[in-house]
Amino acid sequence: MRIVSLGVALLLACSGAGQADAAVPASDMAVWHEFVVLLRAEPFPTERVRPYLEGLREAVLGFLTMMREMADWGEWTSEPEAFRVDDRIHYVLPLTFAGQRATYCFSFVVEDGEWYFQHLEAIFLRLHELGPLPVSEFPDLPEATKAWMRAEIEVSREVWLYNMLVGEKGRDAALDWFRDGAGYALAARSWVPFVSPDRAFVLYLCWEQANLRGNALVLEVLTDNEAVVRFTPMHLLLYEKTGHLRQQITLDEYVSLFEFRWRDRAISAGWNIEFSYEGPVCVMRLHILPTSN
Repeated sequence: MRIVSLGVALLLACSGAGQADAAVPASDMAVWHEFVVLLRAEPFPTERVRPYLEGLREAVLGFLTMMREMADWGEWTSEPEAFRVDDRIHYVLPLTFAGQRATYCFSFVVEDGEWYFQHLEAIFLRLHELGPLPVSEFPDLPEATKAWMRAEIEVSREVWLYNMLVGEKGRDAALDWFRDGAGYALAARSWVPFVSPDRAFVLYLCWEQANLRGNALVLEVLTDNEAVVRFTPMHLLLYEKTGHLRQQITLDEYVSLFEFRWRDRAISAGWNIEFSYEGPVCVMRLHILPTSN
């Protein structure tokens, strides 16, 4: 299991003011060693957590607990990269959890000589390495990581908007705002012109989710009357692997919003749709509606 993110606020790992390794005093590196000792001795003290947002406190503590339970402590004996940015220290270290290796950035704030754990992130941009200006190219990330970042930004905004609309106008009105089926069906019909509109919807769905959104997907069945699409939507993985969404919306409501949008899209294209789940995998079974043209 890869522990991915604690929020949409993407850590621009150690911006221009940061300096690594040799410039970091021994007292700063001592913070890391004290943290590791404290992490191994459960539970991690709540008072030693100062998250970027107070609403992330439980998520931060949850991720630290997961790390303790899955840690290969031999890896934690390696010296991390260390960056001092004013009153904050960031440590960057590759770690393995459940067989998956990733590089993590642990962020701390130091106040009155005492350190507090602040943030954990597996996505960070080394924008302190730009070099002299002017520049037109910037340190990049793998396409899969950028797809995840785009999805996290989009979904977080949608959840915020959905909650606001529910509070102001009620759930039905909030769901209506997320209807985009007619536009999605038109896009499929326009961009996949060489097959029937029914098939165009399914084929466009597969292309859009796999190639535009970066979701792992398999088209298992496609006939004139039915289709089966099996995919692993980042939309659902985000709920499991980020910290902030669970603080904002229940899983049932989150999945309901996901299904509402796909049902509206399918009906607009002449299909009925049913959902089933196998862990993170969503299986969409589509059956042609009698009134489809």
